Formats: sequence, C-alpha cells, structure tokens
Amino acid sequence: MSYIKTGYLEYSELESLQTLPDEKRYQEGPVAVIECVQNIPCNPCEASCKFGAIHIGSPITNLPTIDTRKCIGCGNCIAKCPGMAIFVVNKTKGRGIASVSFPYEYYPVPKVGDKCHAVDRKGEYICDGTVSKVVNPASYDHTPVVTIDIPIEYANEVRSIERGYQP
Repeated sequence: MSYIKTGYLEYSELESLQTLPDEKRYQEGPVAVIECVQNIPCNPCEASCKFGAIHIGSPITNLPTIDTRKCIGCGNCIAKCPGMAIFVVNKTKGRGIASVSFPYEYYPVPKVGDKCHAVDRKGEYICDGTVSKVVNPASYDHTPVVTIDIPIEYANEVRSIERGYQP
C-alpha cells in the first residue's frame, strides 16, 4: 500500500479499501464519503449518525462502512471524525458544479464567498473553488466544516483548500 509510504491515498487505493458511493447514488444528492483506512479503535462517526448510515460494529477496530441508501449527506459525521477522514460530496448542484464539505482545523477560517485553491489528498492544487458554506456549531467542538463549490469533474479528488490563499 503506497499510502503507508506516502502519507496519502490514491483514489484507486481508496476504492480497494472502502465502500464508496456509485455514480447513481451521487445523482440522488449529497452523500458522505468515508476515507478511513486504518483499523484503530474509533467510532465517533457511527455514534454521530442519527440515520444509522455508518457502521463499525464489533470489534471497534473495524473500518467504518456507509450505507449510502441511508445517508442523506447531512455532514454531522465530518466534524466528529478525529482522523479528518469523512467528506460530503454533492454532484447535483447543476451547471457543472459540485460541492465538497470537509473539516477545517486552521485559522483563519474561510468565509462564504471566499475564492480558494482546492487541493487533493496530497495537498496539491487541483482547481479554483468558492466557499459556499461554513458551519461551526458548539457541538462540532471547534472543528468547522467548510463547503466549497468546484467543477464537478474534480469532486472525487478535491479534499481541502490551500491555506493562506489570497486571490
């Protein structure tokens, strides 16, 4: 597995380790994408999903799996994941635009309307984006969830934004 050597996942590796939404499910609306690939004792994502869409079970070191039929893409699981390994992808925004929501534990927190550089799992620039939503309720314990709009063709690759970008 190259992620052990490189520190990041290639999409093909992720597909071999996790259950990902198929394109039919993406066309139904936002859905969580779990990119957790380490068998560690952890289950906040399962506990946070009031729809029962995330399952770890026993032992607690199982990788989480998602039932995409139950997931509504609410994003409550994003901030609860200590590994920052859950994202919500929405490919139904229309006009060639998708959104990706992710945890953001840096300062300053971006604001709605900010232009940004969207980056992949390696932290490398993929495309330009625009911040469309920032959510940070007290229940997220200081982990804001940022949503950016990007060209739809990059929805499976974009996972964060470049820090300190000034347009």
